Amino acid sequence: MRSLRYSLFASVALLPCVAQAQSSVSLSEISVVATTPVGVASGSGAPSVPVLQAPGGPALQIPDTSRLRGGALPLNKIPSTVETVTAADLNFDRATFNAVETLARRVPGLNLSDSQGNNNRVDINYRGFQASPVTGVPQGLAVYQNGVRINEAFGDTVNLDLIPQVAINRIDVVTGNPVFGLNALGGAINIQMKNGFNWQGTEVTALGGSDGRIAGSLQHGKMIGPWSIYFAGDGLNDRGWRFQSPSTIGRVYGDVGYRTQDSEFHLIGQMARTYFGAAAATPTDFTHVEPRAIFTYPQTTTTEVGTIQLTGRVDLSPTWDISGNAYFRRFSQRYIDGNDSDFENCSTRSSFRGRLCFEDDGFSPSAGQSQLDFRNQFLMLGRGAPNGIPFTAGVPYGTLDVTKTEATGYGGTLQAANRDRVFGFNNSFVVGGSIDVADYGFKSSSTLGVINPDLSVTTNPLTAAYGTVPGLGTDFLRTAAALGIAPSSVTGSNLYMGLYATDTIDITDALSLTAGARLNFARISSQDQTGFSPDVTGTHYFNKINPVAGLTYRFAPGLNLYGGYSESNRAPTPLELACANPLRPCLLPNSLVADPPLKQVEGQTYEVGFRGALPNFYDGGLVNYKVGAFRTDLTNDILSLATPGNAARGYFVNVPATRRQGVEVGLEYVADWLTVYANYALIDATFRFNGTLSSPNNPLSVDGAIDVVPGNKVPLIPDHQFKVGFDVEVLPRWRVGMAMQAFSSAYYRGDESNLNRKLPAYYVLNLNTSYRVNRNLELFGYATNLTNNRYTTFGTFFEPGLVANRYPVSDVRTTTLAQPLSIYGGIRYTFGEAPVPMPEPIVRKY
Repeated sequence: MRSLRYSLFASVALLPCVAQAQSSVSLSEISVVATTPVGVASGSGAPSVPVLQAPGGPALQIPDTSRLRGGALPLNKIPSTVETVTAADLNFDRATFNAVETLARRVPGLNLSDSQGNNNRVDINYRGFQASPVTGVPQGLAVYQNGVRINEAFGDTVNLDLIPQVAINRIDVVTGNPVFGLNALGGAINIQMKNGFNWQGTEVTALGGSDGRIAGSLQHGKMIGPWSIYFAGDGLNDRGWRFQSPSTIGRVYGDVGYRTQDSEFHLIGQMARTYFGAAAATPTDFTHVEPRAIFTYPQTTTTEVGTIQLTGRVDLSPTWDISGNAYFRRFSQRYIDGNDSDFENCSTRSSFRGRLCFEDDGFSPSAGQSQLDFRNQFLMLGRGAPNGIPFTAGVPYGTLDVTKTEATGYGGTLQAANRDRVFGFNNSFVVGGSIDVADYGFKSSSTLGVINPDLSVTTNPLTAAYGTVPGLGTDFLRTAAALGIAPSSVTGSNLYMGLYATDTIDITDALSLTAGARLNFARISSQDQTGFSPDVTGTHYFNKINPVAGLTYRFAPGLNLYGGYSESNRAPTPLELACANPLRPCLLPNSLVADPPLKQVEGQTYEVGFRGALPNFYDGGLVNYKVGAFRTDLTNDILSLATPGNAARGYFVNVPATRRQGVEVGLEYVADWLTVYANYALIDATFRFNGTLSSPNNPLSVDGAIDVVPGNKVPLIPDHQFKVGFDVEVLPRWRVGMAMQAFSSAYYRGDESNLNRKLPAYYVLNLNTSYRVNRNLELFGYATNLTNNRYTTFGTFFEPGLVANRYPVSDVRTTTLAQPLSIYGGIRYTFGEAPVPMPEPIVRKY
């Protein structure tokens, strides 16, 4: 029998010893989860108490669970799924500087889809719902950081690359809880950051490795009487595993805290800037020759954010407390994209033969319009070219598209919680409200360019390959009628408000009932600033009351039944509302046009399952397990579609119904020297309607359209998902860990009819090792894709043909190959005493 090593950050290794040190704390009491976004900064509703000295190891801080605050509840009273990623889990993937990698490794039913060719900007798919940094992807997950919703104002995008991984205390993935507001169709990702009350010490990390990666981080935390300070910063630079795909990341985070016996306050600041290159899929004809190949470039994304936030909690009485937050957030993103174009010599049936025109294949004359008038409206104009641009035969025209999104957001949340007994029963009641306001601006324009033999798009009229090309460099391109392509400039504002109340009552010591609801209200206003799309100007209102009800029953200390029903909704984003007309499609995300109104998406979720924890299972370890099933039915789901004849352009539509359902199974053993886990998820994401959708480049489409029937699979969601891993102390001071993920095949985006062959099934194996030289110095190594498996998590279709007048492309598939074998090594140095272990990780994962 090994002696317990209390220096582990892993949560469950501590549980048996905690029970011995403080017998009044039961397993259920320390399995605490925040059921609302607003929580206590130093933990899930519980402050820290004096540390307990553990035999043979450093002191432990144990949360005082004699009183829970806010929306904190024991896990065995929550009638839905909660998956928790701890700081120890994040530490396993420290070399990635990316919290999303840890979510993908540990959370059942969560897979990644990489449309950008950069693992810092991947789409999260959880139970078939997405959270993505890509503008135009329908967002089905709400994401919170320290109680503030960070889905961006314009497109509800989620940029987790802006959050320093080293500063994250824990991440909860919560389902079936409408308290988390808009976008929580598939659930919410609730990120809680570190502060000086739950992390003390000074730590520096530096690493280097494949693709020229150089990265480092610093964190410092300290308590000074009732005050605390915490600071973290990290940075990363590499050239990427594909051509023209560098990454540069800089992020800082700070927290100043103050607390008394009855209150706690935190002033928080964060700034970040990221820069990424080559962000798009590549034709498979190219990657068969060179796996690092990209398509046209430049493709660069520069994102900046600055946030200041105030959080607080005050105990009003032994059973009442209030908590809240207020924030100000500034967001800016600039995207530069070199693209192929849809230009041609003007039609012989027009008045402008010999000049540049936009392809008119995807358009039809309006009633009573003559062929001459119809063809003339596609003449290309631009700044300095009021009469058109000369057409030069044999030139592969392209465009350099630039979009810029800026948003200023502010708001806050206030909630009160009460734990008085009701009719003699234990009871937890929470009531609160939130308001989020954002002013945004969006601009886009295209400049005429040429695709060079190296696939770069340049705008200088003097070209090495094609000589002098008149008209190159003409910016603010548009057609004469502003159809198909036109500059855009839109300003607007969002107002999101919510009121919520929930109550959990213990009918018996084993049976708990939960009921509640949230009212969501959204007002979205936009104003066209160009005059090309006056119908963009308008104001849209959405509202819905979302109920929740469920029960939990504790058959035994290690066996808990849960089940619940909830509703959710998401309002269309400003981008979706402004780009909903198939007759006037958007060059996503490069222009905005008139909109027939979209309906809000509404969801109904059902969940049932068993979960539990078995302490002292073997060698003082703990077994956690979970078996659950879920179903979410959506009405008026929103899809992004391409336009026939204009495949680079798209629009958004409501579809009648979609469904996500499945089964999740998880098992975990944790001791002080060993962690082993395995989980499986069956995700059945399907369309539930008969209809026709646009998919112009689908090789089996008919006139650019495909038919969808009930039961067709939603693209990019693997049905079967397996995850296994371990972390073991091989020798004193030396640990080795390995994690494998395996996924079944999935359909390409654009193949909603499920007629084409799928993206192949794949697996990926990662390795982690560390050696502690002494109490301060640790060496570590990390290898991703250890077997150098060549696979892809994203694929779609594009129009084949001759690219840049010299590269024949016959395969319509375009994919993003995953990161190849990459190896990193680094050091972590802790100054002075080792940091005090955080109380947070003793929360259960299931």
